[in-house]
Amino acid sequence: MEKCLPIRYTLEEIIHLVQPDKIQGRSSRSVFTGIASLDKALAGDLSFLGNLKYKSQVFDSKASLILLPNTYIGTPRKGQVFLWMENPSRGLDAICRDVEQKIKPKVAPGVHPSAIIDPTAKISKKAFVGPLCIIGAHSVIEDGVALTAHVYVGQQVTIRSNTVVRPHVSLLDGTQVGRRCYIDAGVVIGSEGYGYETEKGVHRRSPQLGHVVLEDEVDVGANTTIDRARFDETRIGEGTKIDNLVQIAHNVVIGKRCFLVALVGIAGSTHIGDDTIIAGQVGIAGHLRIGNHVTIGAQSGVAKDVEDHDFVRGSPAISFMLAHRIEILKNRLPELFKRVDNLEKIFAYLTDDAAKSCFLPKKSKSKNH
Repeated sequence: MEKCLPIRYTLEEIIHLVQPDKIQGRSSRSVFTGIASLDKALAGDLSFLGNLKYKSQVFDSKASLILLPNTYIGTPRKGQVFLWMENPSRGLDAICRDVEQKIKPKVAPGVHPSAIIDPTAKISKKAFVGPLCIIGAHSVIEDGVALTAHVYVGQQVTIRSNTVVRPHVSLLDGTQVGRRCYIDAGVVIGSEGYGYETEKGVHRRSPQLGHVVLEDEVDVGANTTIDRARFDETRIGEGTKIDNLVQIAHNVVIGKRCFLVALVGIAGSTHIGDDTIIAGQVGIAGHLRIGNHVTIGAQSGVAKDVEDHDFVRGSPAISFMLAHRIEILKNRLPELFKRVDNLEKIFAYLTDDAAKSCFLPKKSKSKNH
């Protein structure tokens, strides 16, 4: 079977890329030609142990080279090489990054003939504008930007240098995108904020006149939507990484270096601090303050402010340790109900017996003659 990710690296090249702390074993191969998981790797493949729950697979793995954490104890088989390092996943990233640079198509700067560009837009000669892209009035596309295909850029949009925009992305009026951002397929940035006022039973849309700002090195996953502000701005901080299918509402401010995992929804005007992790399917109410270095567990519902360094989970979200204790107690509820039921039966029996004894005639004492 043909490998889906063919590579060709010597042991020396891999050592140069990953900088291991320790090397053991001698390979029977001059080059390594694939990357695979421990249980699926074949001779000639490179693999890694990124999660210790899979450490039992190392012993039986057919991989010719394995990246291991420094805490792993074991020895390679004949013809196999082990490379120890602090974080094998980062080591694999270094190899994959090098592979990506080698196999990624080199896009020459220029504008595809099918693109439609307003004459007032400013397009760098070092940018690439792909097939069927549309760029509106007074927008600016800087050096090294790649608009791959079917990208809509509205009016007065700025895309800073070396940002990549994947197909079918819409960057609506006034959006500002920083340097080295990555915006995946189907993303909509600058869409209408969800705002209505009800007058005499009629819902009237509140105009959304602000814009969205993405600072440098922000990644946005496929089909995520980020709404423009009602006024002022919706802002995503430098280095923040957003997964697929995330909804960020109007006037939300997200700090630097945050992680937002898939299916997160954040309501309007909430502020989130730096270095915060929001796990999958978290819902956050509007007008809240989420601190710095906060972690919010998966499927949580956040309805009140969260302080710096807090770890919360649950719906409504509470302290992680308290939520964990409640979860343990919930699992004991069936046993508890059974015990209470038994106690009720015993109590009923005892009280019924006592009640009967009050109304029964007392036996007369026998007289001795």
